[in-house]
Amino acid sequence: MIFSDKPLTIPSAEEALPGRDQKMFVPDAHFVNGNRLTAPFPENLSQAVLGMGCFWGAEKKFWQLDGVYTTAVGYAAGSTPNPSYQEVCSGLTGHNEVVLVVFDEAVCGYEKLLKVFFENHNPTQGMGQGNDKGTQYRSGIYTFSDEQKQLAEKIKAEFELLLLRNKLPEITTEILDAGEFFYAEEYHQQYLAKNPNGYCGMGGTGVVF
Repeated sequence: MIFSDKPLTIPSAEEALPGRDQKMFVPDAHFVNGNRLTAPFPENLSQAVLGMGCFWGAEKKFWQLDGVYTTAVGYAAGSTPNPSYQEVCSGLTGHNEVVLVVFDEAVCGYEKLLKVFFENHNPTQGMGQGNDKGTQYRSGIYTFSDEQKQLAEKIKAEFELLLLRNKLPEITTEILDAGEFFYAEEYHQQYLAKNPNGYCGMGGTGVVF
C-alpha cells in the first residue's frame, strides 16, 4: 500500500484508522544483547519511550549505552490500535516512530537518556526530521511518572537555551504521558544490527550539553 500527500497534522481518534486487536509478533530476545524484548522485565529497571525521527538509528544510539537492558522500536502517541508500519507512514494513525528503552537507573539515569536524545537529532523541526517528513517523525518524550516529566521539561528548557544561543529555533519536542506502546514489525527490531549499511537519517544540531 502506498500513501502520498501525507498529512502533517495529527488526526483525531475519530479520524484515525481503525487498526486491529491482534498484537504484532516480535522475537523473544534482543538481536544484539539477547535480553528480553517484551515484558515482564526485571523489577529494578525503568522504562523510557522516545521519538526522534526514523526509529532505526534512534534505537542503535540507546542499545549502545551502558546500563540499558533492552530496546525495541514501535509506535506511540496515536489512536490506532496495533498499527502496521504502512498505516503509521500514512499519517492516519497519529502515531510516532519511537524507541522503548528499558534501563537501570543506577547505571544510566533518565537524564543521560534525555541528553543522548536531544544531542542526536534536531528537536526543532516539527513534523519531520531531516529529509523525513510526516507526523511519525516528530520529536517526542513520553513519560511514565511525574519525576520523568519534570526532568524532561528541565532538560528541554536547558537545551533550548543552548540552541537559542547558537541562533537555532525553539524546540518543538512534545512531552506527553506515555500511552500504550505498540511494537513494530519483527524486521524493524534492531534493524541496523541486522543491516549494518541500512538507512539512518539521524543528525543532531551540533550543539551538545
